[in-house]
Amino acid sequence: MEGPTHASAPVLAAYSYCEAVTGSQARNFAYGIRLLPTDKRQAMSALYAFSRRVDDIGDGTLAPAAKLARLEETRALLGRIRAEEIDEDDTDPVAVALAHAAHRFPIPLGGLDELIDGVLMDVRGETYETWEDLKAYCRCVAGAIGRLSLGVFGTAPGAPEAARAAEYADTLGLALQLTNILRDVREDAGNGRTYLPAEDLAKFGCSEGFHGDRAPAGSDFAGLVHHEVRRARAMFAEGYRLLPMLDRRSGACVAAMAGIYRRLLDRIEREPEAVLRGRVSLPTHEKAYVAVRGLSGLDARTISRQTTRRRP
Repeated sequence: MEGPTHASAPVLAAYSYCEAVTGSQARNFAYGIRLLPTDKRQAMSALYAFSRRVDDIGDGTLAPAAKLARLEETRALLGRIRAEEIDEDDTDPVAVALAHAAHRFPIPLGGLDELIDGVLMDVRGETYETWEDLKAYCRCVAGAIGRLSLGVFGTAPGAPEAARAAEYADTLGLALQLTNILRDVREDAGNGRTYLPAEDLAKFGCSEGFHGDRAPAGSDFAGLVHHEVRRARAMFAEGYRLLPMLDRRSGACVAAMAGIYRRLLDRIEREPEAVLRGRVSLPTHEKAYVAVRGLSGLDARTISRQTTRRRP
């Protein structure tokens, strides 16, 4: 049995709204956070619902000028949350839930400012010449989410190298985002967006972009995908060092979410051109297996042993 939530009826209703948004809009994310105790699950749902609002502005059909205005309005709302100016009876359930979560946990709300900055890059149509350029974007839209989530999870008492937890959370967020970019390469192209670094596209003959269910003529699309997969795997390996620093259920949540994306990466690596034909996904039974594996602590124990072996 989980302990009481210590929240009023309006706050619980706000959390319920955020959990409904999370369940309907982010199935992979929802799979992971269901492993958390109530208070942490509620806080993560509030973070997701606010982040979803920011993403929806960037992905929506408004004119760019209107999107910029909406994003600045959302930033102003974040400022009100940070200043503790949101009442429990406010009409915005996402603001109510996030304000309560930020009071309950040491959430670094500046990470949501970074997310807004990243979505502004999308609205302005920025492209990325090098991996270092793309990494700066990924840090805004995904690394920041990792650090925000760590504010909810916390680190286990006495965890070794806990001072590096935020660094590992950030890196794991980058690994998830690069996996997303590979999975959504055709969908993004259809929306006029290119995320993969221009120098990588040129190296593998893919500079003309992705506009059909086949790779550009004469390109080495598989080589491009495998190059990016190796980059993502290195970041997964580094980011997974976070797991032994978390309590059992927080570690299970992270292992489940990251495990789902790592298996997506495996599928993409095996059949690169599948991402040009449609969205690559995992069946429900495989997601459930990943969640059970995370809850068992197997991933955390494995990473802990590997980390111990690396120490001098």
